[in-house]
Amino acid sequence: MVSLSNAAHKIVNYIPYLLVLIDMRYQGVKSGSVDNHMEMGKKLLAAGQLADALSHFHAAVDGDPKNYLAYYRRATVYLALGKSKSALPDLAKVIELKPDFTSARLQRGNLLLKHGKLDEAESDFKNVLKSNPSEKEETEAKSLLQKSDEIQRLKADAHTSFNNKDYVTAASQLDTIIETCVWDATSREMRAECYTQMGEMWKAATDLKAASKLKSDNTQAFYKLSTLYYNLGDHELSLNEVRECLKLDPDHKQCYSHYKQVKKLNKQIQSAEELLKEQRYEEAVEKYEAVMKTEPNVHHFTLLAKERICHALVQEGQQSNRAVTVCSEVLQSEPDNVDTLKDRAEAYIQDEQYEEAIKDYESAAKLNENDREIREGMEKARKLLKQSQKKDYYKILGVKRTAQKKEIIKAYRKLAQQWHPDNFQDPEEKKKAEKKFIDIAQAKEVLTNPEMREKFDHGEDPMDPESQQGQNFHQHFYGGFPGSQGFNPFGSGNFHFKFNFN
Repeated sequence: MVSLSNAAHKIVNYIPYLLVLIDMRYQGVKSGSVDNHMEMGKKLLAAGQLADALSHFHAAVDGDPKNYLAYYRRATVYLALGKSKSALPDLAKVIELKPDFTSARLQRGNLLLKHGKLDEAESDFKNVLKSNPSEKEETEAKSLLQKSDEIQRLKADAHTSFNNKDYVTAASQLDTIIETCVWDATSREMRAECYTQMGEMWKAATDLKAASKLKSDNTQAFYKLSTLYYNLGDHELSLNEVRECLKLDPDHKQCYSHYKQVKKLNKQIQSAEELLKEQRYEEAVEKYEAVMKTEPNVHHFTLLAKERICHALVQEGQQSNRAVTVCSEVLQSEPDNVDTLKDRAEAYIQDEQYEEAIKDYESAAKLNENDREIREGMEKARKLLKQSQKKDYYKILGVKRTAQKKEIIKAYRKLAQQWHPDNFQDPEEKKKAEKKFIDIAQAKEVLTNPEMREKFDHGEDPMDPESQQGQNFHQHFYGGFPGSQGFNPFGSGNFHFKFNFN
């Protein structure tokens, strides 16, 4: 029993020694692991494999939270990845662990300067100068300190200009500030407001977009950006930005109210475009009219709605006068709108104003000379103009170019009865009636024959004797009359032609 007691006593006394050995062994393994991660991280960083390098420095920091070099290397990778916000806490940790590490303090001061945190940046630069820096570090610190002082004065001047509503001067001053303080969200927001007041909305949007990323939980920047896009007529971008606002704060009153408006308008525009794709033009017009009622105060949406209504009316082809009017309203605001110029040209063709159509196509061609539709439209308008100066079968029957077959036959029957040569006794009047009657018959035949009508609509007269196709048709349908040297039922002698109204 005594011997066992002595053995146990010896073991108890040996335990602290064992624990020290285990701890030493663990620390050695741990230290070796951290060194390996640091070495691998450096190699990967030099090779430009930043994501892999970052993983190793993460592991080094986790393995030894007091290794200031691990934090410094990780900060270096963050900066290479453009993540300055993540680099700042690591540099702060380096300075905490090793206050005399001037390179880290100089680097942090530089980042703070870029973020527009001038007081904090100046503190770092002054501390560098007090800490026995190298000649290079001293020169850099003095230069950055001087730059920070200049920015401080310039910021004060910019605020004065802004408060005096001298937005042009303020924007110019902010340009200089942002050249140095590239990540300063506050300066960008102020310059965005200057641009807004100056009417340079897209420049304002660019600054607000940057500010929304530079400042955490920046709901106001998202709201301003959304309303800015909305007023510029970009409903989709507006909807995207207001959704970002609501992700940060679902109860944001301004964003939620704006979201409902944008969502409604966006849905109407998407529905209208679907109707256009489905060739449901009358419904598309109604939907775009609803868009103008939903948002009557933003000129861009009114213009968009009118542009699409113009297009729908032209495609429908039943309201050429209205189409010309709506297209013209768009072109008053946007005279270089090529699509609307093409649409109005087609509306003019439908309205038989060929010279006006040609003018619009010429204007469109100057803006886009490689557009095939413009070339084809121009050729069509010129043919129709030339044709209209000769014989126009639509005018002969008194119908529109969009008239259906029933309307054409109805007009034909009425005019054929009116101008039938049997109705006239006077030789001169009978001769005039015969010519008129032939024109009416030709017009009916061309316009009720889909193939011939299509040719006529594209500027080719199927009845033109100079056209081989026209000659073939004369011979086939009339057996040599009219316009040929063959049989003429209206020749000399008593006229007993029986007219069949079909």
